[in-house]
Parts: sequence; C-alpha cells; structure tokens
Amino acid sequence: MAGGNYAYFSFDDENILATAKRDPVGFVDRLPQHVVLDEVQRAPELFASLKHAIDQDRKPGRFMLTGSANLMLLPQLSDSLAGRIEVLQLYPLAQSELAGQQATFLQQMFGAEMLAISTSKRLGDELIERIVNGGFPEPLRRTTESRRRAWYRNYIDTLVQRDIRDIARISNLEAIPKLLQMIANHSGQLINVSELAKAFQLSRLTVDHYVALLRQIFLVEFLQPWFSNQNKRLIKTPKVHLMDTGLATAVLKLNVRQLQHDHNMLGHLLESFVYAELRKQASWLDADMAFYHYRDKDQYEVDIVMENGDGRLLGIEVKAAATVVNKDFNGLRRLQRVAGERFHRGILLYDGQHILPFGDGLYAVPVSRLWEV
Repeated sequence: MAGGNYAYFSFDDENILATAKRDPVGFVDRLPQHVVLDEVQRAPELFASLKHAIDQDRKPGRFMLTGSANLMLLPQLSDSLAGRIEVLQLYPLAQSELAGQQATFLQQMFGAEMLAISTSKRLGDELIERIVNGGFPEPLRRTTESRRRAWYRNYIDTLVQRDIRDIARISNLEAIPKLLQMIANHSGQLINVSELAKAFQLSRLTVDHYVALLRQIFLVEFLQPWFSNQNKRLIKTPKVHLMDTGLATAVLKLNVRQLQHDHNMLGHLLESFVYAELRKQASWLDADMAFYHYRDKDQYEVDIVMENGDGRLLGIEVKAAATVVNKDFNGLRRLQRVAGERFHRGILLYDGQHILPFGDGLYAVPVSRLWEV
C-alpha cells in the first residue's frame, strides 16, 4: 500500500506482523527504499535489523517509524537506534489547525512589542465546547455526544488491550482505565502518586509504573516545577495534564452543561486545554522551548512557565472568567521578582475581548488569541 513516495506497512495487519516477527532480517532486506512502518512498537524484533540497514546506508528519511507509544522509551528500540533516529511527537489537532489559521501566539508573546489594546471575540459557551470537543479528528466528525463518547470508549479499550499490552506485561489491566479517570479528575493540578496508590490499594511502585505507561502512550504529561537556586521555598511537586480535554471530559462523563455549573473543574480543564495548545504550537517552532509551572510555599503560583532557548521566561496564568482584577497577577508578579532579568513577560489568558496592560511586562490577553491571527 503506497502513500506519496513511501510504501506503507501497518503491523495492525496480523499477517504482516507475523511475517516480520518470523524473519526480521529478511523482512527489512525486502523493504522498498522509502517506507512507513506503522505501529512499529508491535514488532520490536525488527529493531536490530533496522539498525543494520541504517548503518549500511545513513541517508536520512528512508524509514518512517510511527506508533501510538513513545518509541524511545522502549528498551529494545532506544538501545538499537540511539543516534540514528529523530523523534517527532504528533499531538491531537490544535485549535488553529481546526480554524485553518497559522498560529503566531508564541512568536508574539516572546516578541519585543505588545499591542496595548486589541479586540477579540468573547467565547462564552463556545470555549467550553472547544474543551469538551478536544482535538482528535474522529470524534470531531461525529455529530452527537453519545457517538463521540463511544469513540473514546473504544479508543481507551484499544490502548489498554493492545498498545499497553504490547509494551508492558501487567497483570491488572482493568486498573488502567480507572487510573486514567482519576488522573483526568486531577488534570491541571499537582499530582500525588502516593494518594493515587492508596485509592487503588496498590503499591506506590506499581502505580508509578502504570502512570509511566499512560505517559508513554502520550495520554498524560507531567509538568515539572520551575525553580531558581536563589529561592528555597519552591514546591517541587509536578502537575499532571491529560493531553486532550475531549478525552478527559469523556472519561469523566462531563458535558457542556455540567461544566457550565462546575467552575472549579472548568478552570482545571481550561488550564490543561491551554497547556496542550501551547505544547502543540511549541512543537512547530525551530527554537527550543521548555515547560514548567511555578508554585512556592507562600501559595503564589503560575500555571505555565515557558523558557525559550536564550533563557527568557514567559509566565502564563489561565482564568475562565471574562473579567480580570489586579490581584489575578499576584503569582506572575512573584515569578517576575524571583526570575529577575530572565522574566520576559507575564500573560493572563481570560475569556475577554481586549489585550490590557497590568503593569510592567504584564498583560491580560483573550484566550482566543491562542489560535486567532
């Protein structure tokens, strides 16, 4: 099966998978010059043969390996192909992609100038709908809530029964969907794995392993704390984010109407929604971008801290409301003081219409600016 100039083989096809496992050397030798190998984590027997083929001809782009698990976390692959592979992570669709726009938010926020006043559209319930819809193409095509949830149920079942089973041997597979639901309930918040272990009556080591598997199949990310050597009062606990809020609301069985009345959960999910959007946009840039959160023992916090390649920091706070007040910037002001000259700008994303200055380097910015040009 061909796509463009690449031949395509999927190891979801049991016949192709069996052939590759039975004779990995012969399978790789018979491959065309340019080939896509999909769900390659199902055939780790190929990795040594791929290494040999790459070493024989180091021309880049011959093999495109795709899969629903982080291939570099598979011991067989990382050992075989270290230094021979470039990894690109594909996220669910960004809001700018859905709108057919080229996102420029990060370039603007890290740029030299900010517009003092600029008008955008207030989103209201549309923002909640975007959170609930998420970014996976298939459920976005479905017109009813029940059909979208059915897709997510099938997706989770496939991840658990096939992808996790392919990359790890665990005896308690039924715990994974329950753990995913609990993490979704804590998305956008500090993660305490010990508390999760108590809830499941499992060892901390076991739950650590299960959470690592969810991270390995790209559903969950940990956001580590930003710290400065000059400040010893920082909280060093990571935050957890489910990387698609459509999936999060599906496993929590939340709809638009319920989120309209649950402002606490809406705030947490909006934070995960914004974090995922920023991660997607950062992945399109040539420049390095590191992500953190900030929280100190005085309870000052900043939801997202981004550090670019030259060490400048962009602090981002997220608020679901349409109005902002001066105290909403307290966390950003603390980060500004602690970071000193490294602090470039502080942004409070809110559901308003205008970019508004709130002091030196601090701005309230409509959340719709994430995808508007």
